Amino acid sequence: MAMSPDQDFVLKTIKSRDVHFVRFWFCDVLGNMKSFAVIPSELENAFEEGMGFDASCVQGFSLNYESDMLAFPDATTFQILPWRPAENAVARMFCSIRTPEGRIYDGDSRAVLAKVVARAEQLGYMMNVGPEIEYYYFKDREGLEVLDTGGYFDLTSLDNASDLRRDTILTLEKLGIPVEYSHHENGPSQQEIDLRFADAFTMADNVMTYKLTVKEIAMKYGHYASFMPKPMADQPGSGMHIHQSLFDENGNNVFFDENDPDGYNLSKIAKHYIAGLLKYAPEFALITNPTVNSYKRLVPGGEAPIQITWARSNRCTLVRIPGYKPHKEEACRVELRNPDPSCNPYLAFAVTLAAGLKGIQDELLLEPPTEDPTLFTCTRHELNERGIRTLPDTLGDAVELFASSDLMREFPCRNALLVYISIPIWSRRSVRNGMNTRRAFRHGNSITTSVFCRRHGCREKVSYSWLIASITRISSKPCSLAWMRMWLRVRPCSSRSSCTNTPTAI
Repeated sequence: MAMSPDQDFVLKTIKSRDVHFVRFWFCDVLGNMKSFAVIPSELENAFEEGMGFDASCVQGFSLNYESDMLAFPDATTFQILPWRPAENAVARMFCSIRTPEGRIYDGDSRAVLAKVVARAEQLGYMMNVGPEIEYYYFKDREGLEVLDTGGYFDLTSLDNASDLRRDTILTLEKLGIPVEYSHHENGPSQQEIDLRFADAFTMADNVMTYKLTVKEIAMKYGHYASFMPKPMADQPGSGMHIHQSLFDENGNNVFFDENDPDGYNLSKIAKHYIAGLLKYAPEFALITNPTVNSYKRLVPGGEAPIQITWARSNRCTLVRIPGYKPHKEEACRVELRNPDPSCNPYLAFAVTLAAGLKGIQDELLLEPPTEDPTLFTCTRHELNERGIRTLPDTLGDAVELFASSDLMREFPCRNALLVYISIPIWSRRSVRNGMNTRRAFRHGNSITTSVFCRRHGCREKVSYSWLIASITRISSKPCSLAWMRMWLRVRPCSSRSSCTNTPTAI
C-alpha cells in the first residue's frame, strides 16, 4: 500500500525530530482520553493494517470475547507533544477504531461525529464550531484551595494562575491550535481560553487536546485543573458554550441574512436550525450535560440556562445570538449555552448538529425571542407557569428524555450512546444521592446492582461493567428504556443453569 502525502510526512518528521514514541489517542464513550504508545518502526504497518488493542478495557466498548479492535492513526493529526523532552521526543495521532473485519466500530465517538458531518455535507452544509471552555485551577487535586480571588476580566497580580494560562496558550499554539483570546472568569481562579473556530471534526480533536494540555501544564506547576461543571457549591459553574454556524460549499455563511425582518440578521435556515436546537435540547441534554454534577450548574439564578428560549441580549436563554459584529457575515452564529466541559465533544457536536439539521429538514418554526431579563431569577415552576419549557433538572430525567427520543433513536451509531442510558438502570439510588458518573465508571468493576430473574424469582448481583457490556452487545435491539428494563427483569440467574431467559431471546 502506497503512503499518502500526510503519512509520508509523518515518517520523515519522526526521523528528523528524533521521535521515539508515538501515542495513539482515542476516547471512550464518556470522552475520557485513552492512549497507547507505538514505536516508530511499527508506524508504516499501523497506517495500513492498524494496531490491535484490548477494547474490553475501555468503558462502553466491548465484551471480553469481543475485545479485539484495531486503532488506525490519522496522519493529519500528527503533532509532537511540547511538554515532553525534545530528546527522544513523543508525538501523538488521533485514531479511528475498527473491527478486525474492517468495519468502523460503533463505539468510536469520532466515527459518530464523522457520520453526522457526512450527513450535513450531503445536504450541502459544513459545520463550524468555536467553543468557550471554562475551568478552575486548584492548589492540588485533594482540596478546593484556589490560586487567586479574581473575577470577570480581572487583571490579577503576577501569580501562578496567570503563568499557567500563559504557558497553556503557548503550548496550544505549538500544537497548531489557534487561540482567539483568554481571560479570567467570574469564579476565583476560574479561567477561560477560547479557541479559534474550525470545522466540527477538527474542533472536537482540538477540545480533547486542549483539556489534556490544560491539565498537563497545571501538573507541571504542581497544581490541578478541573473541568468539573460545578466544583464548588457557592461559586459559578464552568460551561462549554458551543458557538456554531453552517457554511455552504462556496464558503458562504448560510445563517446570515442582512435583510432579516426581525433584525437579528438570521436567515430562514438559521431560524429552522435554532428551532431544532430548542425542540430537541431536553432530549440531547444527557450528552451535553452527562454527569450528576452537571445539573448542579443548571439551576435558577445563574448564567447557565434552564429555560428553553433564545435571544440576543438575554444571557440566561438556552440559545443566544452574539451581536458583537452584527453585520459581518463570518461572525453570524448561534451560541448554545447549556453544554459543560465534562461532555464528550465528539458526541456533543454530533447531537447538536443532528438537532439543527432536523430543524432545517422539518422546517420547524422558531418561536419569538425572549429578551425579558426578569426571567433570570424565575424558578422552573414559574417558568412553566408562563409557558416556557425548561431543561431536565436531574441526570435521571435527562436519561428518560434521551431514551424516549425519536431523534436519538435515529442517531447514527446510537450504540455508542447506550452507555448513558444504563446509568439510572444500574442504580437510580446512586444517581439521586449524587454519585458522580465518572467516578462510577472508574470503579465500575467493584460497583454492583441487583437484577431479577422472573422465571425463578431470585436475585443476583452483577457488576456495572458487566451491565454496560451486555447492553452494548445487544444494542441492535430497539432502543428504549422500557425495553432495557424488561431485559433486566428477565436476565438469567447464574444459579440456574437451565434458565433460558437469555437477553437475546427478547
